[in-house]
Amino acid sequence: MGIEKLLEGNNHFVECEFSENIEYYKELLKGQNPHVMMISCCDSRVAPEITCHAKPGEIFVHRNIGNIVPPGDWNVGTFLEYGIGHLHVDTLVVCGHEGCGAMHALAHRHCGDDAFIPGWLRHAQPALATVTEKNPYPDDPEKAKEWQSNLEIENVRLQLKHLRTYKIVRDSEREGTLRVIGLYYRISDAKLEVIDPGKPLKHDGKSS
Repeated sequence: MGIEKLLEGNNHFVECEFSENIEYYKELLKGQNPHVMMISCCDSRVAPEITCHAKPGEIFVHRNIGNIVPPGDWNVGTFLEYGIGHLHVDTLVVCGHEGCGAMHALAHRHCGDDAFIPGWLRHAQPALATVTEKNPYPDDPEKAKEWQSNLEIENVRLQLKHLRTYKIVRDSEREGTLRVIGLYYRISDAKLEVIDPGKPLKHDGKSS
């Protein structure tokens, strides 16, 4: 069913969106010129291009479990180098989201026999420590949802700090050619919230 549904969806895309905007898609063959870089969770319910109503070519996206930015990570590092150094994108976003399974696993240590997830989530452990120190996990279900939301938001703040361990981010932000922003997406109302607006650019770069 999986591959059939993918191909069916692709046929619909070709017949409708692609055919109706053929000139736009032909331009994409010349190269990409995204106006935003985004690190977001790979949760299937969170699709930046859809939730931000963006077309192909507009957002340069890196997705992983928990929208985490491990210091010294080759995968994240190449994303940053290419987006900032080669595509010259001037806006870099870390976007967390409501109901994040990674943050739930972190809070409850529900990793079972997984080989990789526990090690990955340790890069979010300080966020858990910060939230737990302020308020232990509550028994009340509604308060527990709010508590996890606080954890998800604190994780965004933590990953912004991790971003600044990368020289290209630090230098570009200091020079005023890169704005680093934290966002939070609420699945319940489909709205983005600004967690950290970052420092404004020193000059008008690419339109944002």
